[in-house]
Amino acid sequence: MAVGEAVAYGAITVVNALATGRGAALGVKLWTRARVRLTDKPGIVEGAILSDPREDKTLMKKCVLRVLKRFGLEKIYGAYVETESNIPIAKGLKSSSVASNAVVLATLNALDERLPDMEILRLGVEASFDAGVTVTGALDDASASYLGGITVTDNRAFKILKRFEVDERLKVIISVPEFKRYTTKIDLSRLKLMADGLDSAFREALEGRWQTAMKLNGVVCASALGYRVEPIFKALELGAVASGLSGKGPAIAAIAYEDAIPRIIEVWKSLGGTIIKTSVNNEKAHMLR
Repeated sequence: MAVGEAVAYGAITVVNALATGRGAALGVKLWTRARVRLTDKPGIVEGAILSDPREDKTLMKKCVLRVLKRFGLEKIYGAYVETESNIPIAKGLKSSSVASNAVVLATLNALDERLPDMEILRLGVEASFDAGVTVTGALDDASASYLGGITVTDNRAFKILKRFEVDERLKVIISVPEFKRYTTKIDLSRLKLMADGLDSAFREALEGRWQTAMKLNGVVCASALGYRVEPIFKALELGAVASGLSGKGPAIAAIAYEDAIPRIIEVWKSLGGTIIKTSVNNEKAHMLR
């Protein structure tokens, strides 16, 4: 049976959409690859998450089924799916949005079909709702992963309000604690108390001042969700152009030019966990076959 492959890239938060439904995200050069092999078991989707086999596979199954249903093929095909990724799961680093993009694209590749970008994104968002891994639909995260660059979105209206590219010389440092935190397990009450602050950050992003937006969002969200803000300020003191909590955490990110990176890494080593170094990404997700 036919096989399809695709890759989608990672993203980090510029403005968190959990409290207001409006957000912004920045593409980064982390990745998830998906391979989809169609089978003659109608409606049955099996698979493996090669990089984290213990994680739940519901999302990948829902993505394939959404695509098959779109073409009226759910009673003809099933699929076997494999994903591999260097994005830690449940750390606030958009692993679910990236995976949905990769699996939807790989399924389309296997079917030898093409769809408009917004329809591809919608299929992934709908699958994320089906799988129960999102609160807002995460169009901000999904669109930054799929399109690259920075996207500013109204998730509830399913609209990309603005997209722009960023200086590719910028590097990204991410501090990733050992523990996981799933989006659907977050108590949003305290974050909603800070909705005015998040709205201010959103307006900054919409005007293109994404560094200001990320800093403001980072301090607001870290405080509301019970994380230390000191590592964010320390990164800024050491030369980062922006820093903040990514998603619901626990990961924090700093954006800086190369000369500031060693200083930030040295200080952040004391936080424990692991440190990921990557770069910003303006490249679009794409099929591989």
